[in-house]
Amino acid sequence: MRRLGWGLVAFVFLLVLIAAPVLLVPQGGQPAATPPAPQATAAPSVTAAPAVRTGPYRAVWVSYLEWQQVDFSSAEAFSRDIGAMLDNIAALGATVVLAQVRPFGDALYPSELFPFSHLCTGVQGQDPGFDPLALLVEAAHDRGLELEAWVNPYRLQAGSVPALCEESPAVQHPDWTKATDTGLYLDPASAEVRQFIADGVAELCQNYDLDGIHFDDYFYPTTSAAFDAAEYAASGSSLSLEGWRRENVNALVSLCHQVTQSYGVRFGVAPLADTEQCYNGQYSDAALWLRQGGYVDYLMPQLYWGLDYEQNGDTAHSLATLAGQWTALPRAGGVDLYIGLGAYRIGDGDGSTGSSAEWQSGHALADQLDALEALGIQGVGLYRYASLWGNTAWPDLAEAERQALTARWRVTQSPGY
Repeated sequence: MRRLGWGLVAFVFLLVLIAAPVLLVPQGGQPAATPPAPQATAAPSVTAAPAVRTGPYRAVWVSYLEWQQVDFSSAEAFSRDIGAMLDNIAALGATVVLAQVRPFGDALYPSELFPFSHLCTGVQGQDPGFDPLALLVEAAHDRGLELEAWVNPYRLQAGSVPALCEESPAVQHPDWTKATDTGLYLDPASAEVRQFIADGVAELCQNYDLDGIHFDDYFYPTTSAAFDAAEYAASGSSLSLEGWRRENVNALVSLCHQVTQSYGVRFGVAPLADTEQCYNGQYSDAALWLRQGGYVDYLMPQLYWGLDYEQNGDTAHSLATLAGQWTALPRAGGVDLYIGLGAYRIGDGDGSTGSSAEWQSGHALADQLDALEALGIQGVGLYRYASLWGNTAWPDLAEAERQALTARWRVTQSPGY
């Protein structure tokens, strides 16, 4: 009996060993992977490409300026205000909300890296008692809208605003910061800063059901050689100062793209309209990001001038000219090109020395959509929400523009939009 018992045990043990690989294989036929443990500075080990978009990309920027008009006194008040905003955006026929959630090294969500934004309570670092971003994501998705978290990567203060709390990165890591006459910024030359920004992107992707991460056009804040002369000298780089700065920005963009790719979240940047100003003014090589994979999933240059824009006969910055230049640039497979349009120009115009009738027509933006579609542009963003809703200077024109956009987006079905 004893010998038979041990033999039976051995037989059962052998069966378990043989069957174990089969038992671990799910219906898809591949071994079940153990989910990676969250890492503070690392993305998941399994790479997942962002889902391919099947619908039109029609975005509206909601900036920190809009948040100044939103009631953060309670979750209920916040939900009411953002619900009205999102209803308006959905009714327009837009599909994407670009919501600014980290404007000054602070956050509209609970974060282990950044303090709560002063926009929530008036005081940076003060908890509003709820998670604004969680409510925003849920409300957007309930209305069939995608939500991208808009992040300003480097800026900590504009002038002296906001007043910084003890948890601000500037206070925690003063050696990471650089000051100019326009404000305070994280140092683009610092590898620690780049990792910190990427960690912030990972935190967003891990904690929220986001459709994208969106960077604006704030990269190097100055062209002054004194800004980072010591860091450049210490680097020992064989590149020129300008080339070295571009490599610093490239490294940040590439690192953040790696993070978003690992979470299956798209990553886009809205650079300056003029590629030369990008390249030599802010050291952002947007043309490289467009033509070479590994940097972005889309670019949306900010072409905030009209079709009729000119400066004493020079049309170099007219919408059509700039859009034509961007569409002519080489583009890697899987990298989309969208265009940002200046809704804030409604009524006020764009400073053209020629006719200003375009921005007084009530259909300037809809006309611009037609022109972009003729160039094969795949989608657009409108800057910004309050220029279309809450435009106290030109309420009738704003309403006319909304009606023209709605007719264009909700009635006309075209491949580009």
